[in-house]
Amino acid sequence: MYPFLRLAVPIFRVLDEVNRAIMSTATFTFDAESRARLLSVSQGPARSWGAGRLPPEAEARFVDGVAFCGRFLRGVSEVHEALWKLVGILEAEGLPYAIIGDLALNEYGHRRATIDVGVLMREEDLQTFKRRWLGRGYVERVAGTGKLLDTEHDVKVDVLSSGRFPGDDKPKPIAFPDPAATAVRGERFALLPLPRYLELELASGMVAPHRAKDLVDVQELIRSAGLGREVADQLHPWVREKFLELWRLAQIPDPF
Repeated sequence: MYPFLRLAVPIFRVLDEVNRAIMSTATFTFDAESRARLLSVSQGPARSWGAGRLPPEAEARFVDGVAFCGRFLRGVSEVHEALWKLVGILEAEGLPYAIIGDLALNEYGHRRATIDVGVLMREEDLQTFKRRWLGRGYVERVAGTGKLLDTEHDVKVDVLSSGRFPGDDKPKPIAFPDPAATAVRGERFALLPLPRYLELELASGMVAPHRAKDLVDVQELIRSAGLGREVADQLHPWVREKFLELWRLAQIPDPF
């Protein structure tokens, strides 16, 4: 195992143990009592309100989803484990990359839980990674593509290749950049500069109806991070007006 992996994974396991220890203390007594009261209500006489009973499998999905979001926001989810593992490999092998997708939104200022890891790589580096790691904790979800699965943590890894085009993969002024020349690097991972990330999200949502969520992500990021309209000046002209449109929408007060 690479030195980075030996350090990163145990750290987050320790954090998870600390969190569990905290949750077992008296500071969470109220939550425990609340759960007990809810349980007693659910086992009591039939309630006179509501349209019916929630199926047990639906309730289980809800509880599982809430538990996952809790792990994610504490930084101890399966996705975090998969992220640190992947970053450890790429850093150790000197393969340029940038974390993109919903995980990157958290760094830019919009909190979002996600179930997969998105990463930008050069095509030749993706092929190098696959030659070395397929069958060693990773498999292809779709043969011959960057759609991978971390089999250790059961987390999807989506690798997007430099030079391809966001949304519909058809030629346009915005393309996935080369992370070796574009990524900004921190102590533990690399990201795209915010303007480059916004360009990709905007271009994707503008041309691909099935990627409309990318435009919503930009609008929510504008609101959450308090982005000013001057950010538009740092964007490619092809997506600038769409950013300004979303910026104006983000300024509308929500009555709820």
